[in-house]
Amino acid sequence: MKEILNKIDWEKLDNLLPVIVQDKDSNEVLMMAYMDQEALSLSISSKIAHYFSRSKQRIWKKGESSGHIQTIQSFFLDCDNDTLLIKVHQEGVACHTGRKSCFFTELQSGEAISEASVDSHAIYGVIDTLYHTIQERKFADPSTSWTAKLFAKGDNTILKKVVEEAGEFTFAYKDNNENEMVYEAADLTYHMLVALAAKNISPDRIKQELARRFDMSGIAEKNSRKD
Repeated sequence: MKEILNKIDWEKLDNLLPVIVQDKDSNEVLMMAYMDQEALSLSISSKIAHYFSRSKQRIWKKGESSGHIQTIQSFFLDCDNDTLLIKVHQEGVACHTGRKSCFFTELQSGEAISEASVDSHAIYGVIDTLYHTIQERKFADPSTSWTAKLFAKGDNTILKKVVEEAGEFTFAYKDNNENEMVYEAADLTYHMLVALAAKNISPDRIKQELARRFDMSGIAEKNSRKD
Protein backbone atom coordinates (compact mmCIF):
# COMPACT_ATOMS: atom_id res chain seq x y z
CA MET A 1 0.00 0.00 0.00
CA LYS A 2 2.80 2.43 0.90
CA GLU A 3 4.39 1.93 -2.52
CA ILE A 4 1.10 2.83 -4.22
CA LEU A 5 0.55 5.92 -2.06
CA ASN A 6 4.08 7.12 -2.77
CA LYS A 7 3.26 7.40 -6.48
CA ILE A 8 1.22 10.52 -5.66
CA ASP A 9 2.78 13.94 -5.11
CA TRP A 10 1.04 14.57 -1.78
CA GLU A 11 3.23 17.55 -0.85
CA LYS A 12 2.28 19.47 -4.00
CA LEU A 13 -1.38 18.66 -3.30
CA ASP A 14 -1.29 19.77 0.34
CA ASN A 15 -2.31 16.17 1.12
CA LEU A 16 -5.65 16.32 -0.71
CA LEU A 17 -5.87 14.44 -4.00
CA PRO A 18 -8.57 15.59 -6.49
CA VAL A 19 -10.66 12.62 -7.64
CA ILE A 20 -12.86 12.54 -10.74
CA VAL A 21 -15.60 9.91 -10.49
CA GLN A 22 -16.89 8.32 -13.70
CA ASP A 23 -19.63 5.78 -14.35
CA LYS A 24 -17.95 2.56 -15.47
CA ASP A 25 -20.52 1.82 -18.18
CA SER A 26 -21.56 5.19 -19.60
CA ASN A 27 -18.33 7.12 -18.79
CA GLU A 28 -20.55 9.95 -17.49
CA VAL A 29 -18.73 12.11 -14.96
CA LEU A 30 -20.70 11.74 -11.73
CA MET A 31 -18.85 13.97 -9.29
CA MET A 32 -15.52 15.36 -8.16
CA ALA A 33 -14.18 14.98 -4.61
CA TYR A 34 -10.94 14.68 -2.62
CA MET A 35 -9.04 11.87 -0.94
CA ASP A 36 -6.33 12.11 1.64
CA GLN A 37 -3.94 9.19 2.13
CA GLU A 38 -6.27 7.43 4.57
CA ALA A 39 -9.29 7.77 2.28
CA LEU A 40 -7.32 6.45 -0.68
CA SER A 41 -6.03 3.51 1.37
CA LEU A 42 -9.58 2.65 2.43
CA SER A 43 -10.81 2.98 -1.14
CA ILE A 44 -8.11 0.70 -2.51
CA SER A 45 -8.48 -1.95 0.19
CA SER A 46 -12.30 -2.03 0.28
CA LYS A 47 -13.04 -1.09 -3.37
CA ILE A 48 -15.72 1.21 -1.90
CA ALA A 49 -15.18 4.94 -2.49
CA HIS A 50 -14.08 6.90 0.60
CA TYR A 51 -13.35 10.62 0.49
CA PHE A 52 -12.11 13.40 2.74
CA SER A 53 -14.73 16.08 3.26
CA ARG A 54 -13.28 19.57 3.67
CA SER A 55 -16.53 20.90 5.15
CA LYS A 56 -17.00 17.94 7.53
CA GLN A 57 -13.27 17.67 8.21
CA ARG A 58 -13.38 13.88 8.27
CA ILE A 59 -13.27 10.75 6.15
CA TRP A 60 -16.65 9.78 4.74
CA LYS A 61 -17.76 6.73 2.84
CA LYS A 62 -19.83 7.71 -0.15
CA GLY A 63 -23.38 6.59 0.59
CA GLU A 64 -22.93 6.29 4.36
CA SER A 65 -26.24 8.10 4.89
CA SER A 66 -28.10 7.34 1.67
CA GLY A 67 -26.87 3.83 0.90
CA HIS A 68 -25.83 5.11 -2.54
CA ILE A 69 -22.34 3.65 -2.39
CA GLN A 70 -19.77 3.61 -5.19
CA THR A 71 -18.04 0.29 -5.92
CA ILE A 72 -14.73 1.07 -7.59
CA GLN A 73 -13.84 -0.88 -10.73
CA SER A 74 -10.54 0.84 -11.59
CA PHE A 75 -8.12 3.61 -10.57
CA PHE A 76 -6.21 5.80 -13.03
CA LEU A 77 -3.53 8.33 -12.06
CA ASP A 78 -2.86 11.25 -14.41
CA CYS A 79 0.51 12.09 -15.99
CA ASP A 80 1.42 14.64 -13.30
CA ASN A 81 0.66 12.25 -10.43
CA ASP A 82 -1.73 14.76 -8.88
CA THR A 83 -5.25 13.79 -10.04
CA LEU A 84 -7.08 10.47 -9.79
CA LEU A 85 -9.83 9.11 -12.02
CA ILE A 86 -11.93 6.28 -10.65
CA LYS A 87 -14.55 4.30 -12.56
CA VAL A 88 -17.38 3.11 -10.36
CA HIS A 89 -20.62 1.21 -10.22
CA GLN A 90 -22.98 3.75 -8.65
CA GLU A 91 -25.78 2.51 -6.43
CA GLY A 92 -28.68 4.95 -6.68
CA VAL A 93 -27.46 8.46 -7.48
CA ALA A 94 -24.19 10.33 -6.96
CA CYS A 95 -25.50 13.81 -6.14
CA HIS A 96 -26.97 14.89 -2.80
CA THR A 97 -29.71 16.69 -4.76
CA GLY A 98 -31.08 13.31 -5.86
CA ARG A 99 -29.67 13.55 -9.39
CA LYS A 100 -27.48 10.94 -11.06
CA SER A 101 -24.59 13.38 -11.56
CA CYS A 102 -23.47 16.50 -9.70
CA PHE A 103 -22.93 18.24 -13.05
CA PHE A 104 -26.43 19.31 -14.01
CA THR A 105 -26.35 23.13 -14.09
CA GLU A 106 -25.55 24.91 -17.36
CA LEU A 107 -23.05 27.65 -16.49
CA GLN A 108 -24.24 30.53 -18.65
CA SER A 109 -28.00 30.11 -18.31
CA GLY A 110 -28.03 28.57 -14.84
CA GLU A 111 -30.55 26.05 -16.17
CA ALA A 112 -30.76 22.60 -14.56
CA ILE A 113 -30.59 20.04 -17.36
CA SER A 114 -31.78 17.08 -15.28
CA GLU A 115 -34.37 16.45 -12.60
CA ALA A 116 -33.93 14.73 -9.26
CA SER A 117 -34.86 11.06 -9.35
CA VAL A 118 -34.52 10.51 -5.58
CA ASP A 119 -36.10 12.40 -2.65
CA SER A 120 -33.01 13.81 -0.91
CA HIS A 121 -35.07 15.05 2.08
CA ALA A 122 -35.93 11.50 3.04
CA ILE A 123 -32.30 10.37 2.73
CA TYR A 124 -30.33 13.12 4.41
CA GLY A 125 -32.79 14.70 6.83
CA VAL A 126 -34.02 18.25 6.95
CA ILE A 127 -30.91 19.88 8.49
CA ASP A 128 -28.40 18.53 5.97
CA THR A 129 -30.81 19.10 3.07
CA LEU A 130 -31.41 22.70 4.19
CA TYR A 131 -27.66 23.30 4.54
CA HIS A 132 -27.01 22.06 1.00
CA THR A 133 -29.90 24.16 -0.31
CA ILE A 134 -28.42 27.23 1.38
CA GLN A 135 -25.05 26.47 -0.25
CA GLU A 136 -26.76 26.27 -3.64
CA ARG A 137 -28.40 29.68 -3.08
CA LYS A 138 -25.07 31.49 -2.54
CA PHE A 139 -24.90 32.64 -6.14
CA ALA A 140 -28.62 32.93 -6.84
CA ASP A 141 -30.36 36.20 -7.69
CA PRO A 142 -30.69 38.30 -4.48
CA SER A 143 -33.90 39.83 -5.84
CA THR A 144 -35.64 36.44 -5.78
CA SER A 145 -33.86 34.59 -2.95
CA TRP A 146 -33.74 35.69 0.69
CA THR A 147 -30.75 33.41 1.26
CA ALA A 148 -28.86 34.95 -1.66
CA LYS A 149 -29.73 38.41 -0.33
CA LEU A 150 -28.19 37.56 3.05
CA PHE A 151 -24.97 36.38 1.38
CA ALA A 152 -24.88 39.46 -0.85
CA LYS A 153 -25.21 41.82 2.14
CA GLY A 154 -22.33 40.10 3.92
CA ASP A 155 -21.21 39.01 7.35
CA ASN A 156 -22.71 41.83 9.40
CA THR A 157 -26.22 41.17 8.09
CA ILE A 158 -25.88 37.41 8.54
CA LEU A 159 -24.67 37.80 12.13
CA LYS A 160 -27.28 40.45 12.93
CA LYS A 161 -30.01 38.00 11.94
CA VAL A 162 -28.53 35.26 14.16
CA VAL A 163 -28.55 37.62 17.16
CA GLU A 164 -32.02 38.91 16.29
CA GLU A 165 -33.54 35.42 16.03
CA ALA A 166 -31.82 34.30 19.24
CA GLY A 167 -33.39 37.28 20.99
CA GLU A 168 -36.84 36.50 19.61
CA PHE A 169 -36.49 32.91 20.80
CA THR A 170 -35.67 34.08 24.34
CA PHE A 171 -38.71 36.39 24.35
CA ALA A 172 -40.93 33.49 23.27
CA TYR A 173 -39.44 31.43 26.09
CA LYS A 174 -40.11 34.21 28.61
CA ASP A 175 -43.70 34.42 27.38
CA ASN A 176 -44.03 30.62 27.75
CA ASN A 177 -45.37 30.52 24.18
CA GLU A 178 -44.59 27.03 22.87
CA ASN A 179 -45.68 27.66 19.28
CA GLU A 180 -43.59 30.82 19.08
CA MET A 181 -40.61 29.00 20.60
CA VAL A 182 -40.80 26.37 17.87
CA TYR A 183 -41.22 29.02 15.15
CA GLU A 184 -38.33 31.16 16.42
CA ALA A 185 -36.10 28.10 16.98
CA ALA A 186 -36.66 27.21 13.31
CA ASP A 187 -35.73 30.76 12.26
CA LEU A 188 -32.64 30.68 14.48
CA THR A 189 -31.58 27.29 13.09
CA TYR A 190 -31.93 28.54 9.52
CA HIS A 191 -29.86 31.68 10.14
CA MET A 192 -27.19 29.70 12.01
CA LEU A 193 -26.96 27.37 9.00
CA VAL A 194 -26.53 30.42 6.74
CA ALA A 195 -23.63 31.55 8.94
CA LEU A 196 -22.08 28.07 8.84
CA ALA A 197 -22.53 27.91 5.06
CA ALA A 198 -20.82 31.28 4.69
CA LYS A 199 -17.72 29.66 6.22
CA ASN A 200 -18.30 26.29 4.49
CA ILE A 201 -18.70 24.48 7.82
CA SER A 202 -20.92 21.44 7.50
CA PRO A 203 -23.49 20.79 10.28
CA ASP A 204 -21.88 17.35 10.43
CA ARG A 205 -19.07 18.98 12.42
CA ILE A 206 -21.61 20.15 15.02
CA LYS A 207 -22.85 16.56 15.27
CA GLN A 208 -19.26 15.37 15.70
CA GLU A 209 -18.66 17.87 18.50
CA LEU A 210 -21.86 16.90 20.31
CA ALA A 211 -20.92 13.22 19.98
CA ARG A 212 -17.49 14.00 21.44
CA ARG A 213 -19.15 15.41 24.55
CA PHE A 214 -21.42 12.44 25.27
CA ASP A 215 -19.06 10.89 27.80
CA MET A 216 -17.89 14.19 29.26
CA SER A 217 -19.61 16.28 31.92
CA GLY A 218 -20.50 19.85 31.01
CA ILE A 219 -18.15 21.17 33.70
CA ALA A 220 -15.26 19.07 32.45
CA GLU A 221 -15.91 20.16 28.86
CA LYS A 222 -15.86 23.85 29.81
CA ASN A 223 -12.70 23.38 31.87
CA SER A 224 -11.02 21.75 28.87
CA ARG A 225 -11.38 25.02 26.94
CA LYS A 226 -9.37 27.08 29.43
CA ASP A 227 -6.03 26.18 27.84
